[in-house]
Amino acid sequence: MRASRLYDSLRAMIVRGQLAPGARIVETEVAERFGVSRTPVRAAFQRLQREGYVMASTTQQARMAVAPLTKEDVQELLEIVAELEGLAARNAARLSEAEREKLARELEAINAEFRRAVSAKGAKPGKLYELDEKFHERYVQAGAGARLRSLHEAVKPQAERYIRMYIALLLDTVSVAGTEHDAIIDAIRTANASAAQRAVQTNWRHAAERLVRAIDVMGEQGNW
Repeated sequence: MRASRLYDSLRAMIVRGQLAPGARIVETEVAERFGVSRTPVRAAFQRLQREGYVMASTTQQARMAVAPLTKEDVQELLEIVAELEGLAARNAARLSEAEREKLARELEAINAEFRRAVSAKGAKPGKLYELDEKFHERYVQAGAGARLRSLHEAVKPQAERYIRMYIALLLDTVSVAGTEHDAIIDAIRTANASAAQRAVQTNWRHAAERLVRAIDVMGEQGNW
């Protein structure tokens, strides 16, 4: 297994909570689990550390642990996501009229499904997350160039860790996101690039506020 594939596997496990915040990860154990030498493990660890998914132990520098989930970190991460996705939405609002209308219709369909999932009896947090992610990913695909997508793909999964961990505490407020999505759709459809960018930034700023309140209830995860 190459270091890049090992990195992908470890990152996915961290994002999905299979490696919990604060959990120790040891080179030899990872190498044994994946059947590789320690060299690709070390390379994968270096990249994960550089991108903020893991960090060195404060007491044993040779040991790594999954990065904790903190209020300070989520505020910074979602601010970055807001700026990146805001640029993508701004670009999407500059597409041709036919492209904008097609995109707006697709976003409306996703948002309608999102609203149905919110109002359903026994709303499922995982389903809500998937639909919200699908909504955002669609306008990012439409408006982001290669460099912007590369930056977005490096940062967004870090935000995903927080959403997956705390979304069960957001169910009472998540319906507001549907209305915020409407503003994004309207701005893209009407070619209002500045409004599209602001609407996305507002959506993510409010998401950060909701997550901080959830963290206040559930507590930060993985501090050591």
